[in-house]
Amino acid sequence: MKLKKFLPQLLTLLFIVLIFGFFTMNAQENMDTRGIEFGFGFLTQEASFDIQFSLIDYDGSDSYARAYLVGLLNTLLVAFIGIILATLLGLIVGVARLSPNYLIRKTASFYIEFFRNVPLLLQIFFWYFAALRALPMPQDATMILGSSFMTIKGFFTPAPIWTNFDVFFITLIIAMILVFFFVKFAKKKQEQEGKQLPVLIISLVIFIGLPLLTFLVGGVDLSFSFPELRKMSKSSYTFDGGMGIPPELIALTLALTLYTATFIAENVRAGIQGIGKGQKEAAASIGLTPSQVLKLVIMPQALRIIIPPTTNQYLNLTKNSSLAAAIAYPDLVLVFAGTAMMQTGKAIEIVGITMATYLTISIAISLLMNWYNQRIAIKEK
Repeated sequence: MKLKKFLPQLLTLLFIVLIFGFFTMNAQENMDTRGIEFGFGFLTQEASFDIQFSLIDYDGSDSYARAYLVGLLNTLLVAFIGIILATLLGLIVGVARLSPNYLIRKTASFYIEFFRNVPLLLQIFFWYFAALRALPMPQDATMILGSSFMTIKGFFTPAPIWTNFDVFFITLIIAMILVFFFVKFAKKKQEQEGKQLPVLIISLVIFIGLPLLTFLVGGVDLSFSFPELRKMSKSSYTFDGGMGIPPELIALTLALTLYTATFIAENVRAGIQGIGKGQKEAAASIGLTPSQVLKLVIMPQALRIIIPPTTNQYLNLTKNSSLAAAIAYPDLVLVFAGTAMMQTGKAIEIVGITMATYLTISIAISLLMNWYNQRIAIKEK
């Protein structure tokens, strides 16, 4: 009986091992024929190529391992920004899809149908080659809000220069922890006594007020470096100082956000419609306003429907960020699986590392979202 139960699994495992072993032997024979040695020693060698945009210090004399880190951070940056913006936009559009206002409902519907039916790569090309390429050169750019410039070479804005930033950062973490425990306390009080505390206002006071106190008593100071126009040649200008955001990052973030938000909006709409009409009417009958019905009755239940498919969209957004190579944004694929692989010829090692990296990121996002899904689960007594 036990053999009958485990035999299919053993045969499946044996089949996978045989397939993996066959391809491994085949690859080893091909590498021996071409005189290629397998190994990861190249990671410590000098990369000898520059990267246009990096969050950490890097130049051509650094190693391939540091080039990998630069590409990884650039991928995580665009994924993080894209997930935050797509979630906010998807939530707004999803709620707007169910608005009783005809114009708002139809506008949200048009946005979803338009952006989700246009290929993502085409949208990336539109924002990069059509929209951002139409911007003025640095010397012709118009100042925005007195200190920023949007040009064909990117967005230039003042860069913060901190004094005692570590004190500010630690206080910010403490403020987040305090907000977390206050929200738990307010929720418990509401469940036990039915009293609603002004959670949003008090949380904002803690989150903003506590870090601001460090400017008075913690020796924290903040100044700004402003972008200044500099002449590079007879007809070429650029901005020095400040913080420059490359057009590739802007185009990629815009395309990923607008595309992914359409699917998240549909998840939100489906989640809200999945709540029984009777619960909405019952909540309204006890005097709750429409916003309270949405916040206290509908959304807590709808999140159980919204989160699982939205997790898939987060994974898709992260993986779709690899399309950055099409516009030369230096992400993990372009820097490591592109330039580094062509220079070293270590195809198996580099592709293996890149695949393992994306797999790790996807598993981390899935674990985080599953944990959150369990945290907000409605406990039945």
